[in-house]
Amino acid sequence: MSLTLSNSREWMERAQDWMPGGVNSPVRAYKAVGGTPPWIKRGKGAYIWDEDENQYIDYVGSWGPMIVGHAHPEVVEAIQQTAALGTSYGAPTSNEVRIAQKINEFFPSIEMVRLVNSGTEATMSAIRLARAATKRDKIIKFSGCYHGHADSFLIAAGSGAMTFGVPSSPGVTSGTAADTLLAEYNDLEGVKELFAQNASQIAAVIIEPIPGNMGLIAPADGFLQGLRTLTEQEGALLIFDEVMTGFRVAPGGAQELCGVEPDLTTLGKVIGGGLPVGAYGGKRKWMELIAPSGPVYQAGTLSGNPLAVAAGMKTLELLQRDGFYEGLEAQCQKLEEGLRGNLKELDLPLQINRFGSMICLFFSEQPVVDFATAKQTDTKAFATYFQLMLEQGIFLPASQFEALFVSASHSDEDIARTVEANKKALAQVFQK
Repeated sequence: MSLTLSNSREWMERAQDWMPGGVNSPVRAYKAVGGTPPWIKRGKGAYIWDEDENQYIDYVGSWGPMIVGHAHPEVVEAIQQTAALGTSYGAPTSNEVRIAQKINEFFPSIEMVRLVNSGTEATMSAIRLARAATKRDKIIKFSGCYHGHADSFLIAAGSGAMTFGVPSSPGVTSGTAADTLLAEYNDLEGVKELFAQNASQIAAVIIEPIPGNMGLIAPADGFLQGLRTLTEQEGALLIFDEVMTGFRVAPGGAQELCGVEPDLTTLGKVIGGGLPVGAYGGKRKWMELIAPSGPVYQAGTLSGNPLAVAAGMKTLELLQRDGFYEGLEAQCQKLEEGLRGNLKELDLPLQINRFGSMICLFFSEQPVVDFATAKQTDTKAFATYFQLMLEQGIFLPASQFEALFVSASHSDEDIARTVEANKKALAQVFQK
């Protein structure tokens, strides 16, 4: 396709007068890949259109929640019907109970849940709960894992911070940083050392069980189970951040796929069906420490917002229909096989990691298994590849360190077009 972005360019120029960098989230500025970001006007199914009416096959999917596709008619209807009755009350609604029960159907480990407004709120609140439950201050997080932008987590963060080469953010106090201990993903012995060096001081270990913010990375055999055993021995809580992997890598998230049950789980994305939402939950004995049942304070006027709950409830119902995950897996498998076939045909030793409907192509000759190997990927080659894919109408995350998201609305034709575009783009990047 011939890509014209004149309208998007005009909007970007106007935006920079009114918003930092012209955007409301850093990765949208395309600093890592260059060029003008398309300003999106509408979406339907697997497609989005920008302000210049360019059409793209979308693999960003609002970073995960559009698992049933954009503007799914049943989700739209649920939002419209709810909006007609009112958009916010600051009071309890019956659908909040229904979605809490629905979440438990997918995640048996979540016996009680508290709805919030974002993944950042969910992880921040889960850490506060863990500290209160254990009466300890320190937490362990993993280099390259991203848990939102609360101060405690912006220590060697992944995703946007990694793209900009700023593993820690200015504005985080030294006291906060001192309470956050860093471990390397897939290094269980390193975690054991941290516990030994900080005896009876660590409240929780928080982790993306399958990281999606330094690219998509696999847990080594026994790593997550080792964390489960270690935290139980040390009296610390294990928190799985499944904001991204929840409902994506499996219906019950990474904990279902890996067979490891955490104490607390954080969710987001899918349970809002594209509207702002987050949640944290877990065993009843921990969650009953949350106010008003217990002393741990956390509140929010828009928590459990009727529109977000309606969209999320309908999305979760769609996921439970017969054959949903089987169909989604089939499309993801076709995409993976097509990409691997291109690498073989072009004789390119690049890496592909996939779990469920998340997939990542790494521009690296060595397996990517942790933060250190993720940082060794060829980001310049990725940036060139990204632009070549965009020109062919394939909308990818604008960072080597983000996963692609496949939706149930991606057709066989969409997958075939994507695989063909991938082949052409890789051939140009590597002059094959």
